[in-house]
Amino acid sequence: MTKAAWTVDASHSAVDFSVRHMMIAKVKGSFHAFEANIDADVNDLTTADITFKIDLGSVDTRNGDRDAHLKSGDFFDIEKFPTLDFKATSIKKSGQSEYEVTGDVSLHGVTRSETFEVTFEGSGKDPWGNTKAGFSAKGALNRSDYGLTYNAALETGGVLIGDEVKISIEIEAVQS
Repeated sequence: MTKAAWTVDASHSAVDFSVRHMMIAKVKGSFHAFEANIDADVNDLTTADITFKIDLGSVDTRNGDRDAHLKSGDFFDIEKFPTLDFKATSIKKSGQSEYEVTGDVSLHGVTRSETFEVTFEGSGKDPWGNTKAGFSAKGALNRSDYGLTYNAALETGGVLIGDEVKISIEIEAVQS
């Protein structure tokens, strides 16, 4: 296959995250609005051009009060910083269908280089003749690296909210 343009099929894709809470449990959430532009030969992602944008206002932790707090100035400050943006800068093959995708993550006015593990899950034609491809990605960000430092000390020691935010992405893309 040669290099082609791909767009995210959002109804078959997901962006999820988890963070430690009270040092004893994990809180999970999702972002429901996101988009990507992928220009790639899906059989060899090393030459791909990838950009990804998440609408932070679409955060959903199944708790309206918590979601409102995450959107506020204590966390994302979506009035000033409405999106998380990613642009791939380096892609290295690490296994049969495995890649290390490094790129610039821009969040809360800070841009840093981060690396994600990406798996090409396969491709094929849907019943309507569209070529689709699947990708999985996982990684982690330290929220304090992006100035997201809101927290509270616990009476028993430790902090209310962990620094590491684990990210899991499942993408079904359609060839344009």
